Amino acid sequence: MLTLLTTVPKIMIAAAVLPAVALLIYVYRKDVTEKEPGSLLMNLLLLGALSTVFASITEYIGQVVLDSVRFESETLKNAILYFIVVALSEEGFKYLLMRYRTWKEANFNCTFDGVVYAVFVSLGFAIIENIKYVFAYGLGTALIRAVTAIPGHACFGVFMGVFYGLAKRHQSDPDGGAVCRKYGIAALVVPVLLHGLYDFTATSSQVYIFFAVIIAIMFAAVKAVNAASRNDSYV
Repeated sequence: MLTLLTTVPKIMIAAAVLPAVALLIYVYRKDVTEKEPGSLLMNLLLLGALSTVFASITEYIGQVVLDSVRFESETLKNAILYFIVVALSEEGFKYLLMRYRTWKEANFNCTFDGVVYAVFVSLGFAIIENIKYVFAYGLGTALIRAVTAIPGHACFGVFMGVFYGLAKRHQSDPDGGAVCRKYGIAALVVPVLLHGLYDFTATSSQVYIFFAVIIAIMFAAVKAVNAASRNDSYV
């Protein structure tokens, strides 16, 4: 009986973590130009985990503020909640911590590195979030999130990373950094919009819309990863 009690948490943690690990390996293998050092990637995973703390604080504050306001439309309230309070909090802290750690990193010398960095930060966040959900709601949640939330975070990271890598490529352009700033803004705005759309449709009564959104985002992310890997070059 004691053995069973000690084994169950391990199984739950494995169920929460393994889908993210599979996606980390997939993206790592796509980095064909020059692999990133393991110590850097581990730092990014830990920063992604840390971002859950900051995001939970801002989300709590945002939820309290929203609950104090009377909305004529529940749809409007949900849109503000999911696009601004949740998506901007989560993607914003992922982006800030990633940029803080990697923008001046000597190993950030290829455009695809941006994808690797963003996906590792995103899945560091997703691993912690998934562990909390699995322990709160059981192993069944792990299966559902393995095909929804975990790939979702990875996809948001892909789009963040694609634009982040392009921003790095254009940082020394003779235009005063205008293109670099444009891609830097896109590296935050695009994942926020996709994350908000994901959460917003997840609460819709039309389940088929939610799954259509997931499939479309995943399809686009896979194409983006393949294109970024294929066209990778030194900055």
